[in-house]
Amino acid sequence: MDLTYTPEEDEFRARLREWLGKVLPTLPPKPSPDDWPARRAYDLGWQRMLYDAGYAHVHWDASPTVRLIFLEETEKAGAPYVGAGFVGLLHAGPTIAAEGSEEQRARWLPPILRGEEVWCQGFSEPDAGSDLAALRTRARRDGDDYVVSGSKIWTSHAEVADWCELLVRTNPAAPKHRGITWLAMPMDAPGITVRPLRTLAGSAEFAEVFLNEVRIPVGNRVGDEDDGWRVTMVTLSFERGTAFVGEVVACRRVLRELAGEARKNGRWDDPSLRRRLGRLNAEFRALWRLTQWNVSEAESGVPGVGSSVFKLRYSQARQELYDTAADVLGADCLDLERPWTLDRLSSLSYTIAAGTSQIQQNIVAERILGLPKGR
Repeated sequence: MDLTYTPEEDEFRARLREWLGKVLPTLPPKPSPDDWPARRAYDLGWQRMLYDAGYAHVHWDASPTVRLIFLEETEKAGAPYVGAGFVGLLHAGPTIAAEGSEEQRARWLPPILRGEEVWCQGFSEPDAGSDLAALRTRARRDGDDYVVSGSKIWTSHAEVADWCELLVRTNPAAPKHRGITWLAMPMDAPGITVRPLRTLAGSAEFAEVFLNEVRIPVGNRVGDEDDGWRVTMVTLSFERGTAFVGEVVACRRVLRELAGEARKNGRWDDPSLRRRLGRLNAEFRALWRLTQWNVSEAESGVPGVGSSVFKLRYSQARQELYDTAADVLGADCLDLERPWTLDRLSSLSYTIAAGTSQIQQNIVAERILGLPKGR
């Protein structure tokens, strides 16, 4: 396997790096983390700049390696994160690009790339989180519409979204994995109620969504009726694979900053701390190589089961990183104004978000190691 870059890929990296150096100093200040309408406008404004410069296409219409270079360089340069565009750019958009019809791709992909529409993710339910296929939100066919009732939880960016990638049960008599359908739901449809949720870190990027007889056109179905679980596996492959690329780069930067802080405040004299920092450095270097491997092995731009290996280990490594940050800060780790403190709180969710670690272990055991399924 060749993990080196071609001359064309190196040229793309250099060109992107030069562009970032010119435009990043011209950006306005970031809005308050609690002002989601302003954050939506800021994030979509950045996406529009990428589109106008010819870089928005990398999420779907570029090789996996070019996508990797883009995510690496934008994170290193301190460019704005995708923010409110996260679900559209990294989950729903790639899924529609891979599984949608020509008409669906023409309708939904350009507005995402141009920074005109925001998507949210309507997968988890109060009684169907880790066991996602146990979802109970129902959709019955009525002519050219599905009529949907139920509820979703931890719906990312629902309060500012235009569309929702929604999983519904269309055939309650079928085995639970075979009666699910993937729909694109307009968030302004009658019957939708959004109730924001506040996280441990004080942010409100998630919401509960209640659906009461919401009508969704059949033409908004991606894939066949009752084939939504297969389409969902495409979505989750992106969520557990390439969606975390920028975060690996960010963690490597944080690790260097932690070492610098430890040298300043005297914690560097602790050999146990130095060993932890050294091990984490090796861990994130290995995760970066695993990311490169996953990208190089992706078929048709869809990450394979190796994304579960990555997500499983990355979740744990991120938590260990910010636990180490707390040791470096000492008593200051209780100060919410200090760097890394809120990151430590948010890191607690990573072994749950995008599929719990237990689910990832099952996937690795069954699909990679070939072990029998548990009863």
